[in-house]
Amino acid sequence: MPFPRLIPALLLLCSGFALAAPPLSKAPPAATPASQQKAQPQGSPADAPGSASSVAAPNDDVPDLADIRAFTRVYSMVKQAYVDKVDDRTLMRNAIRGLLSGLDPHSEYLDQSELKDLTEDTSGAYSGLGIEVAQLNDQLRIVAPIDGTPAARAGIKSGDVIVSINGKTVQPDALDAAVKQLRGAPGSKITLGILHADAKAPVTVPLTRERIRIGSVRTRLLEPGYAYIRISQFQEDTAGDLDKQLEALQKKSGPLRGAVLDLRSNPGGLLTSAVGVSDAFLDSGTIVTTKGRLKQADLDFSATPGDLLDGAPMVVLVDNGTASAAEIVAGALKDDHRALLMGQRTFGKGSVQTVLPLSDETALKLTTARYYTPDGTSIQAAGITPDIALGNLSVNTDATGIDDDEHESDLPNHLAGNSPVDDDTAATTDAGKLAVDDYALSEALHVLKGLALVHPARGVNTVKR
Repeated sequence: MPFPRLIPALLLLCSGFALAAPPLSKAPPAATPASQQKAQPQGSPADAPGSASSVAAPNDDVPDLADIRAFTRVYSMVKQAYVDKVDDRTLMRNAIRGLLSGLDPHSEYLDQSELKDLTEDTSGAYSGLGIEVAQLNDQLRIVAPIDGTPAARAGIKSGDVIVSINGKTVQPDALDAAVKQLRGAPGSKITLGILHADAKAPVTVPLTRERIRIGSVRTRLLEPGYAYIRISQFQEDTAGDLDKQLEALQKKSGPLRGAVLDLRSNPGGLLTSAVGVSDAFLDSGTIVTTKGRLKQADLDFSATPGDLLDGAPMVVLVDNGTASAAEIVAGALKDDHRALLMGQRTFGKGSVQTVLPLSDETALKLTTARYYTPDGTSIQAAGITPDIALGNLSVNTDATGIDDDEHESDLPNHLAGNSPVDDDTAATTDAGKLAVDDYALSEALHVLKGLALVHPARGVNTVKR
């Protein structure tokens, strides 16, 4: 039996959160949306994933007859003696899920509902809580809450563990079922028992499911000339939205002297979107390569000329919730010496999943390749170590001592100088507020300003299209 056709849209996913290709019952679309078509893998189209001529027949040994007999005996015993009657369809699907669960955390069988979830997530619209979860050490662990969702508003954070759902303990052997309970109709209620990373006892968090519609890109100015770019996940339109928002920001405020790219708690998403975002800031060089057992899983993505920031320096913020496609961007910008990484070691998901249709209603999400950063490093399990490590710190606003706004000019009977005294109260207040609200971002801005002095932008920005 020939190996099934591989859908060209490769997926980089974290377990429990679906970001994927359009509906599988239709003809597969081009791997790269129109807004991202400037970055294409090297190689002939004839060698694209799924080409019949490029798929070799499997060469594995036939399963041992004793193993087949053991499976059929177990199947028969369950049918005859299990305390409740179980139909054949349920048994076979459970057998398939069991086969895949022993491979890795990201390969899985997708039924009709799960396929629907995959399709919704790639557009950023679905009904649920807005959290990315992973099954780690028999626990349901939060990889990242998505900005602006019920989970984020309730204070759920990366590293938290879901210990109960609606008062029932999450069982290690039923994590898949627990993940399914997180989604539901908009307006429906759910109560999670959350064990925070630094807590000894769980807290009860009541939540209301919503229709989650999330724009994946937000931009603003931190200070004149310095941009903040937040990418919360990688959807089909992420690279295009980035292009539009940075163009609008620079038309309004002028050329940028530098930018902070915030990838903290970004659970990943589509490979093509990660390539498009990386290409937006790179003039040349490798972005990412993928390697698998099949020839068509070996891809090489390279940058094309043009840089949205025209060479202005960048700082990328990462943490242990920076995963998958977000790690591709961080790795590309770091290895190509385009940006400085700050924060904590990233999550370490260095594999590629491909969706293989089994029917119009079911599919197989299978890990088919590992990916490698431009210098040839696999970040699988190891993650990416930032150039500048930051602790998970907060600013103590109760500190005593000399007021930050106090100067010689404020002292009574001070000697006059020969220069006018500027009122910098507003500037100091803004800087202080940023430090209190987000210590890591404040530190990133300080570093960015230093980089801008040494490596200024090349001149008038040219928007890449």
